[in-house]
Amino acid sequence: MASSKKNKAARKIGFYTGLIALLVVSLFPFFIMLMTSFKNSKEAVATDPTFFPKDWTFQHYLDIFNPDIFPFLAYFKNSLTVALTAALLSVLIGIFGAYALSKLNFIGKTTINASFYTVYMLSGILLVVPLFKIISGLGLYDTKTALIITMIVQTLPTSIFMLKSYFDTIPDDLEEAAMIDGLNRVQIIFYIIIPLALSGIISVFVYSFMVAWNDYLFASIFLSDSVNFTLPIGLNALFSTPDYIWGRMMAASLITALPVVAMYAISEHFIKGNMTEGGVKG
Repeated sequence: MASSKKNKAARKIGFYTGLIALLVVSLFPFFIMLMTSFKNSKEAVATDPTFFPKDWTFQHYLDIFNPDIFPFLAYFKNSLTVALTAALLSVLIGIFGAYALSKLNFIGKTTINASFYTVYMLSGILLVVPLFKIISGLGLYDTKTALIITMIVQTLPTSIFMLKSYFDTIPDDLEEAAMIDGLNRVQIIFYIIIPLALSGIISVFVYSFMVAWNDYLFASIFLSDSVNFTLPIGLNALFSTPDYIWGRMMAASLITALPVVAMYAISEHFIKGNMTEGGVKG
């Protein structure tokens, strides 16, 4: 018995030691970014670097909100518009597509289901040329609409695939009972399917938002006017200006990452709440 307890304690110690080591390795680059954002320009590029700033400064954070140096708020607005719109449309379209593949029977259903696996075999770069021709043909080049369409194309297959997996777990008996009560397919989706799969829908929304928010490849191709730049393109443009400073870049990068971190934190709260509520009702 004593030996069993010692082995259990040793495994627990080993687990938490490994977990702490993994967290340290994962968070160390963000720690360096944070500390660099508080260093002055000379200290940030010193040949004898230090972990903590000798002279703390908040000037870099003030500079990135100065439109004459870096139009952060304009880029932030563009990124938020593209990411929110693309995520919402991807989820909305994905719900109807996933419901059809999960609950309806039609010719070609098996083939369409299988085709979603092929999406993961192809790189996004392969879509650049055909999407560029389509976007240019529609007269949408250098617009946020072009980027929104591109992000929907990028995220929709995964959104449908993920949502279908959630919808498959919902018993068909619930739909049959709802139809007996007089609900049609659309009402069933909004009154039964969506509430029961809310945690999955939130997960898909966060995924789509993250992809659109962090996109650099398509934004660099479909956007040329700085007025329409998103944050990843804006940060890259800052590298090529006389206002480029390491501390300023680190400050802007950290603030750019905050919406995604906040999105994860909020979504985790809602997902846990929805799972608990479902467990109580069950």
